[in-house]
Amino acid sequence: MTIPTPIGWTSDLSVRILDQTLLPDQERYLDLQTVDQVAEAIRMLRVRGAPLIGIAAAMGVTLETRTGNTLEGVRAAAAMLAATRPTAVNLQWALDRMVCRARDAVAQGRNLREALVAEASAIWDEDRAMCVRIGAAGAALLGEDALVLTHCNAGALATGGIGTALAPVYTAHQAGRRVAVIADETRPLLQGSRLTAWELARAGVPVTVIADSMAASRLRRGDVTCVIVGADRIAANGDVANKIGTYGLALAARAHNVPFYVAAPSSTIDPATPDGAHIPIEERRDEEVAGWRGHPAAPPEAKIWNPAFDVTPAELVTAIITDQGIVAPRDAAAVRG
Repeated sequence: MTIPTPIGWTSDLSVRILDQTLLPDQERYLDLQTVDQVAEAIRMLRVRGAPLIGIAAAMGVTLETRTGNTLEGVRAAAAMLAATRPTAVNLQWALDRMVCRARDAVAQGRNLREALVAEASAIWDEDRAMCVRIGAAGAALLGEDALVLTHCNAGALATGGIGTALAPVYTAHQAGRRVAVIADETRPLLQGSRLTAWELARAGVPVTVIADSMAASRLRRGDVTCVIVGADRIAANGDVANKIGTYGLALAARAHNVPFYVAAPSSTIDPATPDGAHIPIEERRDEEVAGWRGHPAAPPEAKIWNPAFDVTPAELVTAIITDQGIVAPRDAAAVRG
């Protein structure tokens, strides 16, 4: 099973990323050497997915120590990176860890760069392990000939390991079970068709791409075992922020009695956010909806509304698959502690 590695260190500890904006046409890696370059990569979705942008930001903070060696510089770098995307809680969680590690290193008279590289590497390692545990927990929900419907990309391209929503699929597939996936194309940036289908095909998992508007009709056919999606933030009450279109998919799943699961590491759960109404929703550029790679898809006179995420109420979520097991949405905050 071939799983892509979307991030890593170079020999000189630059940050190497797979530029996901070019997939599936080109598989090109970029070596990022400054905090500004990492911030641009996150903002422009060259690196994306809640767990992965946390890892990328943590690695990005280490680049500040190439030109400076102060706690103030680390804090400034973390603030810049935190401002790139407001919805995914993993970003701020990882940056808080990096600033805390920097503060401890300075107080103890330790080498700041070495301490930060070690912490960023630990965040990456922990994410890989969390993905494995999510896969093991979720695979128990998938019997032989399971058909999973997913939205956006919550696979290896969105994490440091085998993914969140796709982790149960990969785990079942690797165990020799027959499992297949239906991937919503995920407008407006087509992360489902460009990314999810690409990585599943490379892994040898059968995948069918559908337009987002076809999902309800497919659920009505009765052949979908379950829906599994990722999350960018899970509020204390179990409300889930994920890629725009997830809410509609959850409504369709409920209407057709199809289980709707959210797969996410415990770091995505935010006990400080009481409910979905308090989750900041990122709004992105008009151009993402008005056209596609330079080709207009709407008249210039049309107004555009382009939220990157929506919120699915906890009552529409069957369960949350975490690295600490499968829990009811109302119990999500307890997982984070």
